[in-house]
Amino acid sequence: MDKKKKLVFQLDTPFSAVGWPDISPQDQETILQLLCNLLSPLGHYRSQHIRTSRGKRSRKRKYEELSDHDAPLPTPPAPELKSYVDLGLSSVTRSLQTVSPETTVAGSLRNEDDPMAQLPGRHYAAIFVARSGQPSVLSSHLPQMVAVACQSRPSQPPTRLVELPRACEGQLYEALGIPRVSCIGICCDAPNSNALIEFIREHVSIVEAPWLQEAHCATYRATKINLIEASMGAKKKSRNITM
Repeated sequence: MDKKKKLVFQLDTPFSAVGWPDISPQDQETILQLLCNLLSPLGHYRSQHIRTSRGKRSRKRKYEELSDHDAPLPTPPAPELKSYVDLGLSSVTRSLQTVSPETTVAGSLRNEDDPMAQLPGRHYAAIFVARSGQPSVLSSHLPQMVAVACQSRPSQPPTRLVELPRACEGQLYEALGIPRVSCIGICCDAPNSNALIEFIREHVSIVEAPWLQEAHCATYRATKINLIEASMGAKKKSRNITM
């Protein structure tokens, strides 16, 4: 039995959409391997010197077991790479917001005595996103924010946006020691990142946002209306209740 069809109207922006760069599966696997090799010192440091919290009772019991003559060993400093890496979608998004034109103008209007006004925004050499394990709407803003950040800093190398292959969570967990990481940002001049960044710049295209140039033209563009043909489900039969 053929399902009935109906026409659905959908409003869309008249400007061109910003898409993710196309990366071949072979290049994705190579990038993931290079990324895990780069991040493995952070995972080793975390497993050796950072203990996960087990609650207040466990911490109290640990202090009671220590005698007055025992003292905890000093924790060695973290690898230098740690200050060049941002983990998590929220952290990367906040860093991209600091280099947007609106934030830059607002920061220039602050008081010169404000220490926050003197902090330069972080510029990423590459941003890695694991999209397969999360809804696409969570990371859909990244291509536009990366394109705006690149235009606000034309003197810096453009930030590459890299989509990691499917089922990459296991390898990232082994490298970082964190169960789930959806987004990783690596800043420019990160230690030991030359091989990874050079490979990405050769095989990953720059994120382009044509709507930024289209908006500068200041010409009227009518709202785009899409006409979609959708199938209708069968109507549920209503039950007649007799009193």
